[in-house]
Order: sequence, then structure tokens, then C-alpha cells
Amino acid sequence: MTLDRVVMAFAGCMVLLSLALTLWVSPHFIWLTVFVGVNQIQSAFTGFCPAAIFFKALGVQPGKAF
Repeated sequence: MTLDRVVMAFAGCMVLLSLALTLWVSPHFIWLTVFVGVNQIQSAFTGFCPAAIFFKALGVQPGKAF
């Protein structure tokens, strides 16, 4: 998988995980969902994505998602 797809899959998993934690553990986990959403929006505008830097350091190859 390319870096773009890994980052999108990671973001989707984090949203689903945070929603499950909000439902079954504590309503305060909704803030994790908010954080992921805001991070995706700022990444779209600035091109800076901490998750992409992390996965790139792990050796995931860059590519085009679409």
C-alpha cells in the first residue's frame, strides 16, 4: 500500500475506534474524533500530516491515492 492509502486507512480506523470508545467507554473520547477530523482538514490545506511523517519513517512508499 502507498503512503496516501495508509494514512487514509489509519484516519478511518481512528475515527471508528474513537466512536466505539465514545459509545462504550466514555463520552469524552469524542474529542479524539474531533482531533482526527481537524487534523484531516488542516492537512488538506497545509499539506502537513504527522501520520504521514510517522509512516514514511516506517518505510511506507509514497504514491498517489487516486
